[in-house]
Amino acid sequence: MTYKVGIVSLGCAKNQVDAEMLLARLDDERFKIVEDVADSDAAIINTCAFIEPAKRESIEEILELAKLKEEGKIKCLIVSGCLAERYKDDVMREMPEIDACVGLGANDRIAEIIKRTLIGEKVSDFPPKEELSLEGRRIQSTPRYYAYLKIAEGCDNHCTYCAIPIIRGKYRSRTIENLVSEAEWLAEGGVRELIVIAQDTSYYGTDIYGKSMLPELLRRLCGVEKLRWIRVLYCYPERITDELIDVIASEKKIVKYLDLPLQHCNGDVLKRMNRKGDREYLTALLNKLRDRIDGLTLRSTFIAGFPGETEEQFEELASFAKEMRFQRLGCFPYSQEEDTPAARLKDQLDEDEKNRRAEIIMEQQQLIMEDYAEEAIGTEVEVLVEGFDKYAECYFGRTPADCPEVDGNIFFTAGGIKPAAGSFVRVRITDRIGIDPVGEII
Repeated sequence: MTYKVGIVSLGCAKNQVDAEMLLARLDDERFKIVEDVADSDAAIINTCAFIEPAKRESIEEILELAKLKEEGKIKCLIVSGCLAERYKDDVMREMPEIDACVGLGANDRIAEIIKRTLIGEKVSDFPPKEELSLEGRRIQSTPRYYAYLKIAEGCDNHCTYCAIPIIRGKYRSRTIENLVSEAEWLAEGGVRELIVIAQDTSYYGTDIYGKSMLPELLRRLCGVEKLRWIRVLYCYPERITDELIDVIASEKKIVKYLDLPLQHCNGDVLKRMNRKGDREYLTALLNKLRDRIDGLTLRSTFIAGFPGETEEQFEELASFAKEMRFQRLGCFPYSQEEDTPAARLKDQLDEDEKNRRAEIIMEQQQLIMEDYAEEAIGTEVEVLVEGFDKYAECYFGRTPADCPEVDGNIFFTAGGIKPAAGSFVRVRITDRIGIDPVGEII
């Protein structure tokens, strides 16, 4: 009998890559992969547990799938991913509807685990997280024209607010040869935009080559013939070298877009976060990047309301964000994560105050992004077509300044042309709707 399996993957793109590898292992074992988990015999939820809202989302999704099991629509429910790894047997104890709770290191055994649950067995399997495979076949879950390339697992930075080292373990890089091979396979399958990810991409290679090899990796990826865009996420500011800047500036395939999760600008707050730098250092770095990389789009994230953050320190952060005018910025209220050093710090702020501070930054950022959208009117941009919006009666896509999942879209008319999803077109921007540009194909 062929069993049907569906998967729900939550959280970041790194978790999504893990889910794609899970799907490939199930396909190898002749399970039938279905898009709708309600139509499956076994439902897998690949969870996130990075911050409290992500944990709540994971738990809510588990409970929704548990209802489907109670109604007889699915036979068994398997929980994997970060929530499972972090809380282990607590998950099954608190939610007995679950048939299996498995850690990251058990991903290679997922087919065997499902077979055991289908015959009524309860499974709890938590081998060392280092047994999580970083290489192997994937079944791509993104649109065929873009994909994520996870170049490493885990993290050695030990930021005091972050549970990733607890959940994912030490930093483990993949080899350049393996990554280039995977990129070639993805490109042959239709991928035109490759998005390079890790918890810290700028640390890539330090563990196996003795130094950061991100510049060399990017050069090699630019040699993959069918790739059109290469996008780099999650670079830490203290590891931005002149070599990396030169590669991003000079290689035509690398989109001029850089994600730097700065988190704060005040030196004292950054020190308590176990992060480096201060406002003067970061200002100089960002100005240097903009001077040397023509047309650069800078994305960052901030944490508002970190323990002990004074009103003056928060005002410095807001002033920094206004001065630097990031093209893309997210600000999140601090989440007190158990077992992290920051959770034990004194002077924890209340939720209302943390939310108030984050909202101030985001309201300010909205105005900055509207200014950028207004300034773009009259310019021409390259656009990766993503589809047709039947309600707006126009096409939509992304520019080099827009990363999937986190940034916006450009909407445009095509004048009788019918560009296919995954194709590239030139668009003249003629207007805007809020922060989203509107234009027409040239």
